[in-house]
Amino acid sequence: MIPPRRSLRSVCFFASCVAAVGLAACATSEPAESGTAGTGGPSTGTGGTTGGGSTGGHSSGEAGTMGQGGSSGTTGSGGGGSTGTAGTTGSAGSVGPGAAGATGTGAGGRGGTTGAAGAGATGGGGATGRGGTTGAAGSVGPAGGGGATGRGGTTGAGATGGGGATGRGGTTGSGGTTGSAGTTGSGGAPTIDCNAAVPSGGTVHASSNQSGTVGSLNWTIWSNGSGGSITTYSTPAFSAKWANSGDFLARLGLQWNATKTFDALGTITAQFASKKSGNGGQYSYIGIYGWSVSPCVEFYIVDDSYNTMPVNPGNTTNKGTVTIDDGQYILYLRNTTGTGGSKCSGVSSWSQFYSVRKTARSCGQISITEHFKAWAAAGMTLGKMDQAQILVEVGGGSGSIDFPIANVTAQ
Repeated sequence: MIPPRRSLRSVCFFASCVAAVGLAACATSEPAESGTAGTGGPSTGTGGTTGGGSTGGHSSGEAGTMGQGGSSGTTGSGGGGSTGTAGTTGSAGSVGPGAAGATGTGAGGRGGTTGAAGAGATGGGGATGRGGTTGAAGSVGPAGGGGATGRGGTTGAGATGGGGATGRGGTTGSGGTTGSAGTTGSGGAPTIDCNAAVPSGGTVHASSNQSGTVGSLNWTIWSNGSGGSITTYSTPAFSAKWANSGDFLARLGLQWNATKTFDALGTITAQFASKKSGNGGQYSYIGIYGWSVSPCVEFYIVDDSYNTMPVNPGNTTNKGTVTIDDGQYILYLRNTTGTGGSKCSGVSSWSQFYSVRKTARSCGQISITEHFKAWAAAGMTLGKMDQAQILVEVGGGSGSIDFPIANVTAQ
């Protein structure tokens, strides 16, 4: 139990259908000669030309579409007659069957020449032209004096439509831009060497009430008796000793000027490692200690004790349980008075806030700001911050403690 007192408490295509050209040989017509009559009697005239040529000296027949071959001239009757000349080839016309040439007169006529096939029409619209139909073979004339057998008509050539132009390939799409890498997540709690050794050297301060600075931190020793001391080092560390010194406190950490609330100071965190010996009398707290003003509050975060954990300072109101830094803490509210004075000018009674860890630990990180938030959620409101420091407090006894690591930061 805490006696009345105290204290300074801290710690992102195309194809042109080339019109197939019709056979050039069919482009011009000539008059066909008539055959001279043979002595054996009048013979049948020679066949007209394919595609519409007229027999024996007549003009060319019109070609139909896809002209068929003219029929062969028939053989003239009678002996010794001269062979009639063949009709000329009819000119190619548009696609369609050609009309057969008329039969020439004259004896002993010669077989008419084979009519040329009509030219195949050009395929329209770039489609492949169909081939002209094959001219029909001329029929053989009846036997006569020297009449020649007409030749078959030639096959009309179909014009091949031009191939479609090859379509061009689409342009290759450009690759998407590479997304920027995500930011690296912040690391967890820093590794703390729980077996660290106490630094060498150091400065001993033996007093019942004294404060000072070392590096960026502030230290304080206070007691309502005598026989205690604190040793400070050039690194964030300290040691303390006591021998029947009554209520004894030694601490090291941050000191402010009581003008800002904790949420305006950044995230307040401590790292500690401790090794204790001896005893701490009737009560003892190892952890974080500090004060706020307006309202005046003395606060403790207790992680260890010379007594069995969890400790209870007595005359407290239980304000619930929270989990912080992988441990469960009991929240207590306690009202107190003291003649030893407080950190609040002109105040002799004030509130005490406690977070007491259920299971003791002597090394680790203490997330001080998280405790402040838990207190606020429980209706325990701090004022403007005066200090937050790593602490050992005992109520008598004789013992010592080393803090090879004792650092408090706000950032």
